[in-house]
Amino acid sequence: RVKRFLKIPRSFSLAITLASIIFISAIGILIIVPQFSNEFQELITQIPSAASAILIFFEKTLEKISSINFIIDKENIINYQILESIIFSIPDGATLANGFSESLGRILGIASNLGVGIIRVLFIISVSLMITIQPDSYKEALIMLIPSFYRRRFRYILNKCGKAIDGWLFGIIISSTFVALLAGFSLYILGVKLVVANALIAGILNIIPNIGPTIGTIFPMLIAFLDAPWKSLAVLGFYIIIQNIESYLITPSIMQKQTKILPAILISSQFIFTIMFGPIGLLIALPLTVILQVLVKEIIIDDILNKQNNVINFKN
Repeated sequence: RVKRFLKIPRSFSLAITLASIIFISAIGILIIVPQFSNEFQELITQIPSAASAILIFFEKTLEKISSINFIIDKENIINYQILESIIFSIPDGATLANGFSESLGRILGIASNLGVGIIRVLFIISVSLMITIQPDSYKEALIMLIPSFYRRRFRYILNKCGKAIDGWLFGIIISSTFVALLAGFSLYILGVKLVVANALIAGILNIIPNIGPTIGTIFPMLIAFLDAPWKSLAVLGFYIIIQNIESYLITPSIMQKQTKILPAILISSQFIFTIMFGPIGLLIALPLTVILQVLVKEIIIDDILNKQNNVINFKN
């Protein structure tokens, strides 16, 4: 896009792009990351307290309900006693808090393996840069593996895959930025703590369809509950509004030409790629599904099935 807009050679446009990415990343590391790191650590430490507060709130509510005198028959008394025994068998706040602490300890233990993940990320970045510097050479090498009669067609399909990924990447950056800004603005209005951390989490998790926005809503709701229960419900309401704005206004306006992916196919691809690649599979599920959808439509549907149907109709 930089090459087309400025009408300069590809080497210069690539240098400008990489320099811009490095500059923006440096600003993020120096300004945003320290604030986010401090707030995220505080967020993790406050989750057990929030869970304990929720349990205490429900216990007090049930005690108030049980203190009310009802005129009920024997069968309802038995049913009420059964219900009361089930409800009060839930672990108390301290027990749940300890459980959360143990779970977080396990998560931190898993995080000790981040070194391997960093090596994988560096490997992906290195290979991506190599391909980015000479994309035509790698593309032609791939095309040479295709039978000669289909090479021109396959070159067109690869270009279409590139445009689909380009449109998806541009759209997801814009929509995630909007979600982060709207989430931060909403939390600031409500007076919820840790605005930067929760807003960035909402923007990052927006990349993962279906699952990401749901997970991103849990953290600010827990923090808001420490201030007041109504704030937690208000956060839920604001996040639902934000997701509807993103789904029905922002995304359609910036992805008008993007091919729609059926929800069942998307969820299935997330499940399959998560099994194959682990947690990173959730991140790459959507772009890989975009590519697979183009390949299936162009090769299987248009070039094989529709061609065979045309031959059958012609014979008939």
